[in-house]
Amino acid sequence: METVFGINMVALVDNQPRLLNLLDTLQLFIRHRREVVTRRTVYLLRKARERGHVLEGLAIAIANIDEVIALIKQSATPADAREALIAKGWPVSVVSQFLERAGANACRPDDLEPEYGLRDEHYYLSPVQAKAILDLQLHRLTGMEHDKLLAEYEDKLKQIAEYLEILGNPVRLMEVIREELESVERDYGDNRRTEVQTSRSDLTHEDLINEEDRVVTISHLGYAKSQPLDAYQAQRRGGTGKAATAVKDEDFVEHLLIANTHDFLLCFTNVGKVFWLKVYQIPIASRTSRGRPVVNLLPLEDGERITAVMPVKEFDADHFIFMATAFGTVKKTPLPQFSRPRSVGLRAIELDEGDVLVGTAITDGSRDVILFASNGKAARFDEAQVRSMGRISRGVRGIRLGEGQRVISMVIPQEGGKVLTVSETGYGKRTDVEDFPKKGRGSQGVIAQQTTERNGGLVGAVQVFDGDEIMLISDQGTLVRTRADEVSLLSRNTQGVRLIKTREGEHIVGLERIEEQPDPGIVDVEADVEGGGDSTAEE
Repeated sequence: METVFGINMVALVDNQPRLLNLLDTLQLFIRHRREVVTRRTVYLLRKARERGHVLEGLAIAIANIDEVIALIKQSATPADAREALIAKGWPVSVVSQFLERAGANACRPDDLEPEYGLRDEHYYLSPVQAKAILDLQLHRLTGMEHDKLLAEYEDKLKQIAEYLEILGNPVRLMEVIREELESVERDYGDNRRTEVQTSRSDLTHEDLINEEDRVVTISHLGYAKSQPLDAYQAQRRGGTGKAATAVKDEDFVEHLLIANTHDFLLCFTNVGKVFWLKVYQIPIASRTSRGRPVVNLLPLEDGERITAVMPVKEFDADHFIFMATAFGTVKKTPLPQFSRPRSVGLRAIELDEGDVLVGTAITDGSRDVILFASNGKAARFDEAQVRSMGRISRGVRGIRLGEGQRVISMVIPQEGGKVLTVSETGYGKRTDVEDFPKKGRGSQGVIAQQTTERNGGLVGAVQVFDGDEIMLISDQGTLVRTRADEVSLLSRNTQGVRLIKTREGEHIVGLERIEEQPDPGIVDVEADVEGGGDSTAEE
């Protein structure tokens, strides 16, 4: 935003190069303008006097037109007529008033011989004036043309007086220079495009960050990084994908989301606290790097880790944060209660021992909520059945779970949306939102996807729309990006189709929806639907 550079102001002064400072530059510029205006005025004065001299002779001739015509008729040749006009002294008559006001020598050219002009109360024409009289057309002898000629003569006398004042008065010369500079500014000047301010207190580091969408990933052991969204290309479902991040054997990517660099990230931890983080504060890393430890970005306590991350643009008073835990507890808190960031975090929800947050969403208080459990069931109920609570309250039951079962995802249904579910072995499907009946809060739910031996447990559920893409992440750090439209649309009580070919001992641990992007640079790789095939995804 701010650049400092040096300038050597070198100019030719009196044909000699000189290094100038700002004051010298201004003084020499003014001197140059004085010289330019003076030379121009001298030239204009000479031209005005030449024209005024001719007009003066024509005025003398028209005032004595009868004698002039008689003299010309008596002459044998034009040369004789010219000599006769020059030799005779003419009465000044009407021209005298102009000569008295402007001076007898006002229109006298510098190279005019002394015998011409006003002398002994008579006017003696010069050769130039005599030639102009002989070239005078007859229509110029009318009264109207006579008046025009005298008006032009008077105007030339005024111009000559102005030029003489400029040349004889330094103050008037500077006025002309100033008027010309003001005219240039008025005709060609425009408003300054760069705003110059004496104070920069309102300029923050965030103002220098470009707004762009990034893929934010946080691993199970707490490594965070961000990448531009176009770092990944779409594949046909069923491909083996490409490495999204380098992880240790015991680590895997746990949180994956798409957010703008200027968005807030509300980071909910396993102990029920919330921290604030700007997306641009998460460092950009390569596709295969592990990222930066979250403990270097947030003041997490020993044993505390992030369990849910939610991007927020504005903290609207008419909206809520709806939370769901792994034990089936739900809670609704007004969004403005999270609008004041604290470096040490805030208490967001009271959690039972072993319970964690699995889903957060921004709602308007009148939405439906669907909770998906690891046993493949889903419970849908009205958000209005959950009253608004403070940040440190515990919440109420959202779904009834059996022994060893956990909530794995929360979805807020929208018109035209489809629910895409994924099992731990890479099988999934799309299901119409309308297929999930609304029941009261705290029910056991209905089957969302069969959890057979082939499928394993349910690990992810998101809502997708036409044109969306999804990202699948495995516990070995493999990521696949594919179009949601290619996933089969099936009913609730089915097993689904293969979405990703998992390796031996590899399991799916994450699922994220990506909104439709312009020209994502798609690479198509065919893969079979049910059998798995041998196709591999290529970048």
